[in-house]
Amino acid sequence: MDPLRRSPSPCTSRPPSPRTPPCEMLGHVGIEAVLEQLKIKAMKMGFEFNIMVVVIAVIWLLIGQSGLGKSTMVNTLFKSKMWKSTLPGLGVPMPQTLQLQSVTHIIEENGVKLKLTVTDTPGFGDQINNDKCWDPILGYINGQYERYLQEEILITRQRHIPDTRVHCCVYFVPPTGHCLRPLDIEFLQRLCRTVNVVPVIARADSLTIEEREAFRRRIQHDLRAHCIEVYPQKCFDEDISDRILNSKIRDRIPFAVVGADQEHLVNGRCVLGRKTKWGIIEVENMAHCEFPLLRDLLIRSHLQDLKDITHNVHYENYRVFRLNQSHALPRGPGWVNLAPAPADLTATPGPWKVRWQAHDSSDEEC
Repeated sequence: MDPLRRSPSPCTSRPPSPRTPPCEMLGHVGIEAVLEQLKIKAMKMGFEFNIMVVVIAVIWLLIGQSGLGKSTMVNTLFKSKMWKSTLPGLGVPMPQTLQLQSVTHIIEENGVKLKLTVTDTPGFGDQINNDKCWDPILGYINGQYERYLQEEILITRQRHIPDTRVHCCVYFVPPTGHCLRPLDIEFLQRLCRTVNVVPVIARADSLTIEEREAFRRRIQHDLRAHCIEVYPQKCFDEDISDRILNSKIRDRIPFAVVGADQEHLVNGRCVLGRKTKWGIIEVENMAHCEFPLLRDLLIRSHLQDLKDITHNVHYENYRVFRLNQSHALPRGPGWVNLAPAPADLTATPGPWKVRWQAHDSSDEEC
């Protein structure tokens, strides 16, 4: 046999079949191909995002303590009828206890699925005695951490643990024009140690532009004076681009928002807005309100970052706190004997401060 004679290649000796793909070049292969793989996998799995809305009641509101537009804001934010407004009538008594309500909705856009859960907190701050009125809210947030932890420590875990943890808390501040009340400050100090908090000024159209800016500066001063770190926190800026973007956001927080889910015709175009006898307040017009800034923060630019900080900081602090509570030692590799959760899970002490300083030791401790 001629040694120079070569056997035909397997790719040319037999025609391609449906089970055997033809030997052809698929183009350039590089490490950037992993981005396309991650995109395809993420689109198959979909995303989960959980929001909590907290509304502070004000006694001088004539039509009930609720009615700051949280339901309309959520519907406008995701352009979907997720929540129905339930304003109590004048003769309907307010609830005596805080009852949290959650609704889950699947949103699909261009093949991307988002499982959105919104938790409402009706009745917060409505009582004459508001002592520890934040306990049910903090208990709910920590309860979701506990639920995730119980699934995570199992020897045989699910491939995908359902994530019901609260990734962001939108804190509605009534447009009083004054400053944060002691109830706001007391609750925000506890809340920011447990979850990402984004404060907003509700129904900002009830204030003039000058009143709105003065109100914003007073709130920012109160937050600094009481060492309340709302999202996005300075110590989590990873690079100069993050620092520049987040600094602009921090200068505008709390956002002055107006919610509306009805379209009106303005200069020949349909816009989302709220019609008054003075004209139409356009929701997506920055000259009228800052709703576009809130939407960009929660969806366009920081949605994944909210989830990452929830998992790597807030949930991690809770996990360490709970594991340190357990007096039983691990038995074997990967085994954790976790003690039952205590009845009072309304506060997560200590570790939040430690981890906060670990990211940026140059900042002064409040």
